[in-house]
Order: sequence, then C-alpha cells, then structure tokens
Amino acid sequence: MLKKTAVSLIGRIRDSANRLIISELEKHGVEGIVPSHGDILACLYQNGPVTMKDLAEYIHRTKPTVTVLVNKLVELGYVTREKDAGDNRITYINLTEKGVALQPVFNEVSARLNAIIYCGLTETEGENFEKLLENILRRF
Repeated sequence: MLKKTAVSLIGRIRDSANRLIISELEKHGVEGIVPSHGDILACLYQNGPVTMKDLAEYIHRTKPTVTVLVNKLVELGYVTREKDAGDNRITYINLTEKGVALQPVFNEVSARLNAIIYCGLTETEGENFEKLLENILRRF
C-alpha cells in the first residue's frame, strides 16, 4: 500500500545525515563547518579555484546564499577570495592550507555517509536509486 510519505522520509533522512556530518566533524575537532558548506568544499576539492558565479551554479544556490556560506568559510580560514587581475568584477574562491588539510576528514565523513546510504544496495540498485531521486528533482 502506497503511503505517500516520500517528502517526510526525505526530510528525515536529510536531518539525520546533517546530524551525522556535524557529529563526525566534531569528532575530528572541526567546528564551524556545517553541511551546507560541503558542496562548496567538494567543488573546490574537485575543481580548484572557481569564480563565485561558477560556484553558485555548481552547488545550485543563489549568489547571495553562496556569499553567506563563503563569508563563513573565509572567517573560519578555509578559503580566500581573490579578485581577477583583469576584471575586478570577478572573484575567485580558493582553498587555504587549512582548507586543503580538511580534505582527508571531508573524504572520511563523505565515505561514512555514503556507506550508510548505500548499505546493502547492489551497484544496479544504487544507480536506480539515484535515477529515481534525479527524476523527482527534475520535476521541480
């Protein structure tokens, strides 16, 4: 029998995942980083310095939201802002040494989270699970 509780379940999963992320970061002595910083850090680990515009597109957030998140990461010493030498309107976000040093912890927390989410699923089931979620997201 279809319960139609998907949104509630997704919300509860997100809340649980966020609590796990914060708990794992605290175990490693990392304070101030919150789950919403994760997409920014992942982008920088994968791509290196990026513009604020590209960062906003990559993490699917508005520029004002990205500005707030980046401001906090700058304040915590994980990233810097650098103006483009040729165009003052362009700002690059770059990892600091502290931000680079966080990557092993970031990877460990991500691995723990993925182990919980994909536990017991075959490769095909995991792929189908992701496709279902992507299909739902596209409808919005």
